[in-house]
Order: sequence, then structure tokens, then C-alpha cells
Amino acid sequence: MSDPVIFSILLGVLLVMLAAGLWVALSLMALALVALVFFANAPQGLVLATTLWANSHSWTLAALPLFILMGEILLRSRLSNDMFSGLAPWLGRVPGRLLHVNVLGCAIFAAVSGSSAATAATIGRMSVPELEARGYPQSLILGTLAGSATLGLLIPPSIILIVYGVATEQSIARLFVAGILPGLMLVAMFAGYVALRALMSPGLIPDEGVHYTLRQKLAASRRLIPVMLLIIGVMGSIYTGVASPTDAAAVGVFLAVVLAFASGGFSWRDLMAALMSATRTSCMIAFILMGAAFLAISMGFTGIPRNLAAWIGTMELSPYALLAVLTVFFIVLGCFLDGISVVVLTTSIILPMVQAVGIDTLWFGIYLVLVVEMSQITPPVGFNLFVIQGLTGIDILRVAKAALPFFGLLLLGVLLITLFPGIVTVLPNAMG
Repeated sequence: MSDPVIFSILLGVLLVMLAAGLWVALSLMALALVALVFFANAPQGLVLATTLWANSHSWTLAALPLFILMGEILLRSRLSNDMFSGLAPWLGRVPGRLLHVNVLGCAIFAAVSGSSAATAATIGRMSVPELEARGYPQSLILGTLAGSATLGLLIPPSIILIVYGVATEQSIARLFVAGILPGLMLVAMFAGYVALRALMSPGLIPDEGVHYTLRQKLAASRRLIPVMLLIIGVMGSIYTGVASPTDAAAVGVFLAVVLAFASGGFSWRDLMAALMSATRTSCMIAFILMGAAFLAISMGFTGIPRNLAAWIGTMELSPYALLAVLTVFFIVLGCFLDGISVVVLTTSIILPMVQAVGIDTLWFGIYLVLVVEMSQITPPVGFNLFVIQGLTGIDILRVAKAALPFFGLLLLGVLLITLFPGIVTVLPNAMG
């Protein structure tokens, strides 16, 4: 039986299990067993036991629950409200005015949560009622929130970059640093789009007639200091080499707890709720990663990834042609799976192809996250769309329509880092 036929059979089995509602992790493990039983000559039980054990106590993976916990603590503290109050006075005269709070607020919160869904929930809870009460257009409120919340996947510390680093044995510190400039580029593009819309339609954005003095702006900015200290503490320790990502995550949790209690309105009950929520999320991701590791090993026994990479090599596709095909593939896949599942499902098969045409695997990690960001705002399984629908009660298709321009901006971002790969690689290369 040829490899394309085997691959098609396995893909069909996976789609049937996912469509039946089976957990992603269990689907991956079941698919791996099918591959080993029918298409490889290997001891299934031994491979399953050794793979799950080897991938259940990775020290690198310890950063994951810590960063999730840090985001959960901030989600329940007063620091998120302080962030809105600190940014608003500075944006009163910028084209687009307080819509930029969504963009900048999401960027800042992304830098301390690492989660797209947490970013959408936190900023949306603050900004949507406030902006609607002030008369801002609903489509731009929802669009800026849905689009900007995807920054939680890219701006470090990013949960999905940790997952990619573990799955591909890349340096997580270098991946984090590689995500900084692309993240800032997207922030500038989102803010530029909002400003352009405001300039093209002057009556679109309400004039609130409220002007702040420099003294008032500086006084409001003091509320941003705790969050900025947290960002500097986490990312500064990683970039300078003082701490590994796991150590920096522990520092981040400690600082988040201290700042949350110091800001007031945060109780031990909130801390317990944050711990339980972080535990559930971490277990889910770890379970998926273990299933993906078992699938990767079983695929290795079948020889399919190696043969597919060789087949791609015989087609003599240019790197650009391969990336164009993969972009369409990931966008379609992202319509049905969450971002983490997309990464762990595909890396073991896609990476040999990518390496075969000479694409840098560090750069590819950032590219992959950017494409996965698009899947967060594409129906029917766009997680950001579900979060915003839950917050506002607005139909998910209307939220998706509002987010469509930001989908286009993300696609433009992919094109820019493809044409100018230095946007991704310059900072990691400077680390040495």
C-alpha cells in the first residue's frame, strides 16, 4: 500500500474520531495505535508506555502551567482594570480614540498571560461595555477585540510557542525573543487600520469632548507600572540570560501574586480559583502533547513523514510555494481545531518537509503561530469568537464578520515575515 493511501486512511480515521466528539488527545493516541497495528512492525504497548512516560515529565514543559497560572491570577485581579484606566487618557486625541485601548490592552495583557482566550476575555470584559456606552461602532469594538486578542499567541510568553518548542526541541527562550518584533509589527498594523478607518470616516468615532492635561495623563499612567514591572521582570530575565523560561515563569507567578494582593480586591479564594483553572487547562494541554508525542513516534515507525518529505523534495517546490500551500492547509485545519491541536497534530509530519527545502525551523515556529492566530477568528471553531460571543451574546457570525479585516492583516503579517525573515531572526541572532 502506498504512503499517500496510508496517509489518507489515517487522516480519515482521525476526522471521524474528531467529528464524533472524541477528545483530541484520545483521538491522537487511538490514531497512533491504528498506525502501529496496521502499518508498522513495532510493539504497540511498549512504544505507548515508554513514549507517554518520557513525555510526561519534561522540565521544559514546566513553564507551561506556570505561565497559565500567571494569566489566571491577573484575570481575577484589579490589575486588568488598572490597565484600561492607565491607557485611556493617552488615546483621547489619537484617530480611533479609545478603540486603541483594545489593541494596546490586548498587547500588554498578551505579554503577561500567554493565552489568546484569556486576553479576549479579560480585555473584552472591561472594554466592550465601556466602548458601547460611549457610542463606538459595534463592528469595530468586536473586530479590534477579536483581532488583537490573537496577539496572546505570539507576544511572549506564549503558551503555543512553548508547545511548539517542546514538540520540535527548539529553544523556547529563542522562540520567545523571536516573537517580539512580529508581535509589535502586528500591534502597529492593527492600530494603523483603526486610525485609517477613523480618518476615512470622521463621523464614525464619537468625539467625547474630554481632554486630559499632561499631569492627569501621568497620574493615570501610574496604574500601568505594576503590569509593566511584571513584563520587564519576565522577559528581561529571559532575554538577558539570567533565567530560563521556566525560571522566569516562576518569577512571573510570584510577582503576579504579590501585585494582585497589593492592588486590592484579590482574595485567597481568587487564588484557589486561579489554581484550579490553571490546573485544568494545563492538564488538557499536557494530555494533548502526550498524545501528539505518541503519534509522532508511531508515524516514525510507519516511515510516512520521511517518505512525504522525500516526495516533496522530488517535486522541487520552492520555499515560497511550499509556504503558500501550507498556509492554505493550516487555515482550513484551523477552522476545525484549536491552535494547540493544530501545532501538535502537524509538526511531526510538516517539519521534515520544511527542513527539506531549507526553511529555518525557528522562523517556521513564528510563521506557524501567525497562521494559527488566523484560525482563532475563523468560524466554526475560532476560540476568540466563542469567547466574545459568550461575553456579548452577539451571534458568532457577526463577530466573525467584524474580525474579517484583522484576518486580512494577519495574512499580510505572514507575507511580511516571509519576504523579510529578519523581522523574526534579528533578535534571536543578537542573543548569540
